[in-house]
Amino acid sequence: MALDPQVAASALLGGPLAVGLAAIGPAIGIGLMTAAYFNSVARQPEVQGNITPQYFITLGVVELLGLFGFVSFFMLLGKV
Repeated sequence: MALDPQVAASALLGGPLAVGLAAIGPAIGIGLMTAAYFNSVARQPEVQGNITPQYFITLGVVELLGLFGFVSFFMLLGKV
């Protein structure tokens, strides 16, 4: 089943837009989280062992949001 040309054009333009917008949120989140992590370790170095595992787990969860945008791009591209 062929897609309408307008729908195909929307998917081709919407895919890169989805990746770009999906990358902005995690980029800001990772930047703020990393700044807070280094600030807290600089103020109290003794808590580094306690918050480092939580930092890396949260870092992975936030990065997953960017991967969802990347996957949605390929899903839209597959529809064209």
